[in-house]
Amino acid sequence: MVQLLTPDGERLEHDEFAFTGTTDDLVGFLRDMILARRFDAEATALQRHGELGLWTPLLGQEAAQVGSARAVREGDVVFPSYREHAVAMVLGVPLTNLLGLFRGSNGGDWEKLETFKNYQIVIGCQTLHATGYAMGLQFDGAVGNDDDADNSAVIVYHGDGAASQGDVNEAYVFAASYNAPVVFFCQNNQWAISEPIALQSRIPLFQRAQGFGFPGVQVDGNDVLAVKAVTDWAMQRARAGEGPSFIEAFTYRMGAHTTSDDPTKYRRAAEDEAWKGRDPVARLTTYLRNEGAIDDAWLAAIDDEGKALGADARASIPQLEDTTMDKLFATVYAEPTVALEAQRREYAEYAASFEENA
Repeated sequence: MVQLLTPDGERLEHDEFAFTGTTDDLVGFLRDMILARRFDAEATALQRHGELGLWTPLLGQEAAQVGSARAVREGDVVFPSYREHAVAMVLGVPLTNLLGLFRGSNGGDWEKLETFKNYQIVIGCQTLHATGYAMGLQFDGAVGNDDDADNSAVIVYHGDGAASQGDVNEAYVFAASYNAPVVFFCQNNQWAISEPIALQSRIPLFQRAQGFGFPGVQVDGNDVLAVKAVTDWAMQRARAGEGPSFIEAFTYRMGAHTTSDDPTKYRRAAEDEAWKGRDPVARLTTYLRNEGAIDDAWLAAIDDEGKALGADARASIPQLEDTTMDKLFATVYAEPTVALEAQRREYAEYAASFEENA
């Protein structure tokens, strides 16, 4: 497993991967992680107050998301699942989009997002979308150019549970067959809802990549330095035309799978306690404090920023406008189809029947 920062906040060296950023970069990473955790807590509270129908907490996975998101550059494209809130935040996605989706105010039809595509609720199918998009980059000549600035790649996020899905394995096959410039970023948070990783795979997930014909790397998903270094490597080889790769970010879902889940029913308290000692935010905070890069005043300022972020999230809820079925039908395809128009008419007649019977 690639690790560059221990849970105690000590730097390590690795033979193949190195963090090339600065201390200032790490201060920015810590800010991202703290604010993402605050937004996540705020959204969870909003769900508990009945303002959201559901929420998918990211608690504990901040380093995996921030480190990988910071490896994305202009021209690259991200395909998320439904828990990549920190990735969305880093890449500038309006957080009201996320709140609106889980409130039911929008159908995920977010407009004008070139880098970050829509959340995918159906487990794993975004890997096929990502692989197809990556193949399209090849056809467009956006891969393997001498001028690296002309090159792009795709990164797609999925969980350990999704790795058991047929769609995901089909995506691996297509990516390998066509040498597609796609990075499969698996956040192994140890639990596919209530099923442990030991029940899903007899071998570490990253070793599966070899069977499909591309490299796999396991990285400490709670170490933002290592995640950034490994993702930089994977994205760069994809941009250069060297094909797909698989990253297993070994992390832990410190909270529930969703706000409708109770992890105390299937997880031992001792396991939770053990992983708290590997907290990604705490380890980077310790390191940066020891380096003299942050202090109590800095942390207090970030706490104030987090409170403001939370207040903005709460204030945005009444401003969210519910989508309409007409809009949803209008945004399925760029040009309407005969079949879709027939479905739209059928729905309109169905909805009108309730008004007639009122």
